Amino acid sequence: MKIEPCGSRPSATPSADYFTGRVRQDPIIEAPEPSRLRAVTVTFEPGARTVWHTHPLGQTLVVTAGKGLVQSWGGPVRDIRAGDTVWFEPGEKHWHGAAPDTALTHIALQEALDGKAVDWLEPVSDAQYAGA
Repeated sequence: MKIEPCGSRPSATPSADYFTGRVRQDPIIEAPEPSRLRAVTVTFEPGARTVWHTHPLGQTLVVTAGKGLVQSWGGPVRDIRAGDTVWFEPGEKHWHGAAPDTALTHIALQEALDGKAVDWLEPVSDAQYAGA
C-alpha cells in the first residue's frame, strides 16, 4: 500500500506544445507497472484547450466543475458540464477544454500502452474551437 498525502505532489503547468491558454494539472495517480492507469485533474481557464490528440487505449473525462467543450475529428463541438462523463475510443482524434467564458475542471483517466498514454497532434484553430 502507498498513500500519497494530499498536497504532497505539486501542481504543474503543462507544455504550451500541448495546450492553448492557461491550464493547471494536478496529479492523481500514475500507477507503477504492471498497472497502466494514469489520472490527473486538469483545470482550464476560459478559452483554454488541448491540442488535437489521441489515446492508444482511450480516455475517460469526468467533469467536476464548470462548463467546457469537446470535439472528435469530423464531428460537432459539444458542450460538457459538471457531472458529465465523456468516453473517447482508442485512437479517436479529439480535443477538450473550457468554454469561452467559463472555466472547466475535469479528471482525465487513461491507460498507457508500452508506457505511452497520449499522442499529441496539431493545435486546435480558433475557427475549430468556435465550431466553424
